Amino acid sequence: MELHENKQDPERAVLVAADTGEYDCSASLDELEELTATAGAEVAGFITQKRDKPDNATFLGSGRLEELAEFCESNEIDLVIVDDELSPTQQKNMEKAVNTKVIDRTTLILDIFAGRANSNEGKLQVELAQLKYALPRLIGQGTKLSRTGAGIGTRGPGETKLESDKRHIRRRIKYLENELDELKKRRDISRARREKDRVETVVIVGYTNAGKSTLMNTLTDAGVLAQDKLFATLDPTSRALSLPDGRKIMLIDTVGFIRRLPHDLVEAFKSTLEEAASAKVILNVCDASDPECGEHLKVTEDLLAQLGCEGKPIVTVFNKCDLVTADSTLFHRQNSVRISALEAKGLDELLEAISKALPPSRSRTKMLIPYSDGSAAARLRRDGAIHSEDYRADGLFLDLTADNELIDLYKDYCI
Repeated sequence: MELHENKQDPERAVLVAADTGEYDCSASLDELEELTATAGAEVAGFITQKRDKPDNATFLGSGRLEELAEFCESNEIDLVIVDDELSPTQQKNMEKAVNTKVIDRTTLILDIFAGRANSNEGKLQVELAQLKYALPRLIGQGTKLSRTGAGIGTRGPGETKLESDKRHIRRRIKYLENELDELKKRRDISRARREKDRVETVVIVGYTNAGKSTLMNTLTDAGVLAQDKLFATLDPTSRALSLPDGRKIMLIDTVGFIRRLPHDLVEAFKSTLEEAASAKVILNVCDASDPECGEHLKVTEDLLAQLGCEGKPIVTVFNKCDLVTADSTLFHRQNSVRISALEAKGLDELLEAISKALPPSRSRTKMLIPYSDGSAAARLRRDGAIHSEDYRADGLFLDLTADNELIDLYKDYCI
């Protein structure tokens, strides 16, 4: 008996865009190519058309559509991916014209998210986004979905298969929203507990594949999956981190952002992204070696504003600086640091920047602790940052930085 490996070749895809001048079409297509590779397909070609706006019925003009159909047939194309959000009519007409499966940018991103989500909450969030996107696209799928009732107990107007599917999806959406509401309540309780315990949170945000997970792993040994792929990790991770001044913070990693992130996806992940709105400091991480670095920063800043993060202290972290050969005025913006998370360079400057950005809840002071109060010295050593200490005749001298409340507890010993 011979054993043969059941190897499935990747789907061959052609990427399609209408260049309306609304955004950089070339950069967006490059990003779509990365998304396609992340999803496991192979890009066989590109087709673009300059237009004032996409055609309402077929997205591309008739001539370009014929070229696309010929390209698909002669190159054994399995999939057409459009770098925009298609209406149900556009998708249906394009598939009919090219005789090939057609999906849009949003469907591709949702598919990647579905494959990346590991936690129960992440899976619920992705399914909710997929169903909300699919619901209006059930309309107009033709009589192939038609099914009316027949027999005893089913007489009357009946119910088409389309109506049944829509009703089932709405019911499932309601269930998912209720489940996510419960998870949000638990998240709010955890957040309230952290505030009660005076645990200060710092959130890592940024464009996808900027190195956020690598930074998280380097700082905390979190063991988060870090790959050179878009959306390598979706589920938020929290780890404790000690700063140079002795403060302990909770560092939280979040899902990466991208241009034109689907609205339904932002809504579904809102409870997770709200961690940024409640954080004391936000680290906006970007890939300094990417030519689109400035645009990536703007995308993240716009989404942070959408989430209600105005006024929060933001430290801009230019990562992958080991790959940068030329300086840029962009790197000199206020409250920014340059690092290489992979090579662990610039991390001391980053931690110092976090300490400066956090609200001033700590102070530096000098104390003389009597030898009879050994418990005070032990606690100050444990919860404060000791700069120097000296055993003197009348007690233990400490030069330290600590929480104001802790200093107030031992204020009688302050010099």
